[in-house]
Amino acid sequence: MTSRRHAVRMLGSLAAAPWLAGTAGRYASGRGGDVLVPDSGAQDTPPLAPGTPMSPERMALIEAFKQHAADVDAGFEARTHTGAWAMPYRLFQPAASGRHPLVIYLHGSGGLGTDNQKQMATGNIFGTRVWALPEHQRQFPCFVLAPQTDRGWANYGEPAPGDSVARVVDGVGDGVATALLIIDQLLSELPIDARRVYVTGQSMGGLGVWNMLAHRPAFFAAAVPCCGSAGPERVSTLANVPIWNFHGDADKTVPVAVSRERMAALRAAGGRPLHTEYAGVGHNAWEWAYTEPALLPWMFARVRR
Repeated sequence: MTSRRHAVRMLGSLAAAPWLAGTAGRYASGRGGDVLVPDSGAQDTPPLAPGTPMSPERMALIEAFKQHAADVDAGFEARTHTGAWAMPYRLFQPAASGRHPLVIYLHGSGGLGTDNQKQMATGNIFGTRVWALPEHQRQFPCFVLAPQTDRGWANYGEPAPGDSVARVVDGVGDGVATALLIIDQLLSELPIDARRVYVTGQSMGGLGVWNMLAHRPAFFAAAVPCCGSAGPERVSTLANVPIWNFHGDADKTVPVAVSRERMAALRAAGGRPLHTEYAGVGHNAWEWAYTEPALLPWMFARVRR
């Protein structure tokens, strides 16, 4: 069994992606952004953390992250966007000088509200804090934006006849539209590299990623949706967007078929998305996704052309 000390060492070297060393293949430019060109039978998807999803070493990595990231949220400044609709958000700014990427994280339903706290707590700790870990900032300095919505990210319409749940319909969501205004404001305010703006999110926030991409398909350098809810977005316009999608195959909240259908539609349109499914993992697949050692090197290597 992996010791906690060993797991912390693994966590501290995530940015270095030690499991990429020795992997057959090379990074090269291609449709859909930079992709790992396989040699000697290597797969396009970068190697994942050692062990099966439920193995002791993999679980130790997740637990090490929770311990290691406990105080990272203190580095996020609390702000509020004012306008037609006020939106609270947290912002992390790198200590390094120069122009740096921006990572936008869209929270799941557990972050709904206006307290400017819940989007940083519970299950959202992985997607907000992984980019701001000190060891990751040393290798990949970046700005991190964590907005909070109280009405969801997608566009919602009236419930279907005989139902009481609002339907996701075509159009930009209120949450996404306001988050885009914040992004534009930060681009004019801070030394952000506009060619390296990334978006990620989980569950409801994963749906928000797809909504955001659909309305700005040429804006983002890469996207990392995790177990995104079903929506009407037409992914055929996103063939050139580098995407790494994650889902647990035992998810009972958002069935894995939702992701599989999106990936199939993207590939049919000529895209080359990466798709990782975790065997036996439920809706909390983000715990595995955001602790993948290859995620940061893969994402920060994408540059919008």
